[in-house]
Amino acid sequence: MDLNSLSSGPVARKNRKRVGRGPGSGNGKTAGRGHKGQQSRSGYTRRMGFEGGQMPLQRRLPKRGFHHEHRWPRAVVNVDVLNKAFENGDEVTTAILQDRNLAAVMKGGVKILGRGDLTKKLIIKVEAVSPGAQTKIEAAGGSVVIAAFPVPSTQDAAE
Repeated sequence: MDLNSLSSGPVARKNRKRVGRGPGSGNGKTAGRGHKGQQSRSGYTRRMGFEGGQMPLQRRLPKRGFHHEHRWPRAVVNVDVLNKAFENGDEVTTAILQDRNLAAVMKGGVKILGRGDLTKKLIIKVEAVSPGAQTKIEAAGGSVVIAAFPVPSTQDAAE
């Protein structure tokens, strides 16, 4: 059996319904659209979720949960990445990490996590550091400064 000897089943290639082709076709005159009304007109598009004036499902269902206004995700960088990318005595800031493509640009800034080992003395100034990472940085002779990240006020968001 080859691909050229295959044939499709009897209903695999169904002809499309040609509407508006006279009364003998069974779909003439109104072409299956009914009489009058918005849906019978050309150019009609229904808004997503619209239920003809009935209260839509997404508004009928109860709302759950809580959205914290000042919670944003942080880019994460591990200690072993810092060990490879920086020299002894270097200063590590959020801007430097983002410039070197070691951390993504995110609203919450950067958080240092404790995977791997650190053998270099680094001065780290970022928005957050895990406790494990902080002990490894300080054990290597470095220091950690938690930089306050700018929290936009609700007034800034409205503008």
